[in-house]
Amino acid sequence: MMSPRPGELAHATWEALGTTVVLRVTDPRALAPARASVERELDAIDLACSRFREDSELSRLNANAGRPMRATSLLIEAVEEALRAAELTDGDVDPTLGAALEMIGYDRDWRLLDPPREERVDLRPTITIKARTGWREVTLDRASSSLCLPAGIRLDLGSTAKAWAADRAAGSAAREVGCGVLVSLGGDLATCGPPPLDGWQIRVTDDHRSDLSAPGQTISILSGGLATSSTTVRRWHHDGCDMHHIVDPRTGAPVRGTWRTVSVAAASCLDANIATTATLVRGEGAPAWLAELGLPARLVDHEGEVLSVGDWPLERALAA
Repeated sequence: MMSPRPGELAHATWEALGTTVVLRVTDPRALAPARASVERELDAIDLACSRFREDSELSRLNANAGRPMRATSLLIEAVEEALRAAELTDGDVDPTLGAALEMIGYDRDWRLLDPPREERVDLRPTITIKARTGWREVTLDRASSSLCLPAGIRLDLGSTAKAWAADRAAGSAAREVGCGVLVSLGGDLATCGPPPLDGWQIRVTDDHRSDLSAPGQTISILSGGLATSSTTVRRWHHDGCDMHHIVDPRTGAPVRGTWRTVSVAAASCLDANIATTATLVRGEGAPAWLAELGLPARLVDHEGEVLSVGDWPLERALAA
């Protein structure tokens, strides 16, 4: 078999952070060192930010709620970004929903949870979770490298950390290998460095694991990031109901909104992810908000109807 020539795309796929990692590089000779760089970055972020590891910094921070705790620069940056997301969305993307997520059964890796019922029992329309939140009360002091959560608050960084990790991993790998890099974590992807001549080809669907037969759209991006959030994929059964991981901070329960899936392109994967999550929470008012921000977006309602916002490309036939 002939070796690939420089300039041809190469890719690798593996599991990390409870999801699928896809790495693409524009120079096949860079694949091995790029993967090593991405793995180092994701291992460090997992140790700092996982809610499901007893030895993580985040678990220690939650256990010490009410008392200041010294933290690494990595966790401090992760919390900073989570609080920035809350500020930008007026609390619609709230990192202090850890207790609410545990109350709806999301207390371990979702792949270990009870699967949804085949009859797809719907979410209770009146469910409300009484769990304290308070992102404005989180104290972060970079000068002393310390964090403090109010008593009774449990932090969950799942709404931002995965996308932030993709940005960091893509940047780290591109600096190391000097070619174009794409990193996708569960379908949320970041790019860095020069893209392929025809751009990075991305298939946008409800579930990033779907093949080309699933409804969706193939688009091309040259830089930045793209995120997709959906209420149809990360689901489980708990206390007689099907649940999902997008929680409405106003109720503490899974969102029951207008959209089932939202994709957004932005300058970074994190900013795209902040917008997709907030859109699912905001419902009918979200398209106008996205348009005001100038963010290209693709919104799919529960009937499968697609609404494009801004410069999102029109639907076309599948790419060959």
